[in-house]
Amino acid sequence: MLSPKRVAHRKVQRGREHGNATRGNHVDFGEIALVALEPVWLQARHIEAARVAINRCINRQGHMWTRVFPDKPVSKKPADTRMGKGKGAPEFWAAVVKPGLVLFEIGGVDLKLAEKAMVLAASKLPIKTKIAFRPTVE
Repeated sequence: MLSPKRVAHRKVQRGREHGNATRGNHVDFGEIALVALEPVWLQARHIEAARVAINRCINRQGHMWTRVFPDKPVSKKPADTRMGKGKGAPEFWAAVVKPGLVLFEIGGVDLKLAEKAMVLAASKLPIKTKIAFRPTVE
């Protein structure tokens, strides 16, 4: 499971999910990419499940890039706990995803196979996504 090696603060504030991605919203490395259409905190287990699905589908050919990393600790208080007594313990790590952010890229593989892998990976994620292709320069 993905998680940072070191963090400055063990617990962070929640923040807000608003706006579109202004960085990481272009296909930079591969020929085909999976792009988020909704804001979400993507858990490390979601990213790992999609990554494994892509690798199995493309038979570890070509190259795959994971463009998101879970660096936000999400804390929760136990069930049936009264209010107060501080913030809960960190439960899992999440990546903050805004609409337009590129999640995964694939290169060096047949486009039909890569598209099939991206559809499979999208089914593992809890948000709506779309498949984007690198624009060709002619």
